[in-house]
Amino acid sequence: MKNLLDKAAIIKLKLEGLSNRAVSRALGIDKKTVNKYWNQYKENILKLDETNDAKEIKQIQENITSVPKYNSENRVRRKVTPEFLNALEKILKDEEIKQATFLGKVHKRVLLQLHKFDARAIEILKAAQRLNDDKVMLLIVNEFEKLGITVLDQTIFIKNLMIPSGVLGKLKPSDAQMEDVNYGFWLAKEMGKIDVGQSVVIKDKMIMAVEAIEGTDMCIKRGSKLAKKGAVVVKVAKPSQDKRFDIPAIGLRTLKTMKKYKADLIAVEANETIIVDQEKVIKFADENDIVIMAV
Repeated sequence: MKNLLDKAAIIKLKLEGLSNRAVSRALGIDKKTVNKYWNQYKENILKLDETNDAKEIKQIQENITSVPKYNSENRVRRKVTPEFLNALEKILKDEEIKQATFLGKVHKRVLLQLHKFDARAIEILKAAQRLNDDKVMLLIVNEFEKLGITVLDQTIFIKNLMIPSGVLGKLKPSDAQMEDVNYGFWLAKEMGKIDVGQSVVIKDKMIMAVEAIEGTDMCIKRGSKLAKKGAVVVKVAKPSQDKRFDIPAIGLRTLKTMKKYKADLIAVEANETIIVDQEKVIKFADENDIVIMAV
């Protein structure tokens, strides 16, 4: 359970008469969670019926519409089932949703498990000549458009997370590191032109790794192990980046991977990259002598 949409979906489906089990299966949410938020909703509705006090009414209404408290450390992976997709599609239609934006991460490695996909997903993917990132995401965008839903620029609500040019932490890059950064920036852009990946790992102007289907963290691991120590990581937007999906992003896990495999510097593209939990990321970089910058 992680957002207000999940909470609203539980209440909506319960009001339509579905059992807790049916709602749990449809949304891929634990049955205990369904029961918890449904009971909270019923309790709040009873309280509304029992009071005429304006302040109490306002507080109860805020309780009903409040964002659920959620500890991401206890998150259970949600299985996307046909029932879940059908329920989601029904909610979007019933609520007359006309716009949507994509947030979160989908591991590219799921494309290696096509045998687990349902018939609808396989039919959609058949339209792709190659299963590159952009090709697959565009097919998904097209499915939303068939429902009359416009997919918006991912950054429209999170522009404050986009990083301007400059050194972000206390450590500055050396001249040798800047040579690797410049080389890596050029290389990553060239790789992006053919939709390979967004990240590269460089050491002494030599290519240690180029991101493929494994993702940024595994690319850092692979390249940094080859470099032994002192690797430079560069992550950029693709030259023709579609801002509706796959905006480059890094977070605390990225820096922890760098620390584990002794990489010394990460450079991201300025004004095109999201840093999640910026303060924590920069603090971690400073505490572990990692240069972090935007170019």
